[in-house]
Amino acid sequence: MTNYIDTDLLPDIKVVGVGGGGCNAVDRMIRARIPGVHFVACNTDAQSLAQSEAPDRLRIGEKLTKGLGVGGDPARGERSAEESREELHNLLRGTEMVFVTAGMGGGTG
Repeated sequence: MTNYIDTDLLPDIKVVGVGGGGCNAVDRMIRARIPGVHFVACNTDAQSLAQSEAPDRLRIGEKLTKGLGVGGDPARGERSAEESREELHNLLRGTEMVFVTAGMGGGTG
C-alpha cells in the first residue's frame, strides 16, 4: 500500500539549522526524507554552509565575519544574526511553523 500525502494540505513548515550543529541536524533530517518540511541552513562559516544539503542556505553576518565564522564567540553570533535580520525575516515570511535546531556548542548556534 502506498501512502500518499497531499502536501498542499500541510502547513508551511520550515526547519532552520543554525551553526554547524544545527546544519548537521538539518542534513540528517533531509537524508531521512521527512515529507512536508522545507529545510534551511544558516551559518556564519561559508565553507561549512557550502557543505549543507539544505535547498536554502543563508550565510549570516557576512560583513562581520567575512564567511570565517565567529570563533566560538556567542556575542559575534548574535551580532551576525542582527546584521542579517532582514534576510532572515524574508526567509521566514509566510511560514506557518518554524523549528530551529542548533548545537549550542559554538558561537553561531
